[in-house]
Amino acid sequence: MPALAVTGALAVTGALALGLALPAGATGGGGAEGRPPLRIVALGDSLVAGYGLPPGEAFPVRLQQALAANGRSGGRAVEIVNAGVSGDTASDGLARLDWAVGDDADAVMVELGANDALRGIDPAVTRKALDEILRRLAARGLPVLLVGMQAPPNMGPAYKQAFDAIYPELAAAHGVPLVPFFLDGVAAERALNQRDGIHPNAEGVRTIVSRVLPQVEELVARAAARRDRS
Repeated sequence: MPALAVTGALAVTGALALGLALPAGATGGGGAEGRPPLRIVALGDSLVAGYGLPPGEAFPVRLQQALAANGRSGGRAVEIVNAGVSGDTASDGLARLDWAVGDDADAVMVELGANDALRGIDPAVTRKALDEILRRLAARGLPVLLVGMQAPPNMGPAYKQAFDAIYPELAAAHGVPLVPFFLDGVAAERALNQRDGIHPNAEGVRTIVSRVLPQVEELVARAAARRDRS
């Protein structure tokens, strides 16, 4: 799917153009006592991949830097792995789950579904794909942070109600923490988005990072505890 030129309500969710994930950047080396860094895989679409941004401004890079600042990762080195592919739906993420989240993963952030809402995909299809992703990650014993999205209002109230309910209901069913809306405080804010009015700019990414950082810190702590038990 080529980049879509959309405005107004669609900016709430984002038109996600095809592209390849960008690397998160250097890991910063091992942690205390030479321990290898914890690998947190960010499985997502262009909001993770960094569409329209220089590599150094992509969400995984900025998140990794924020965790490293002031010891916010609990003294452990953390690598945020950019497993974002622009244009992916939840079903696309499920299709590549096994190779996108390798055996060396310590935890996973799941950020998928924006393209589903944009394309008007049946919320039942999105729910089924996300449910299966969470089920497979649980079977592997991996800590997960589910990142929610919201449908644009122009999809109609019935669609929006069905779609928006997916994330809190799946989080409760699987017992995983939830970021209710990845673009909270950024969607439809002109100063925080690129010229398309859809994808966050560098400042928008920083805003997102600051909002999700506490929950990511908790994810890192759970990943560290799992690593230490193994």
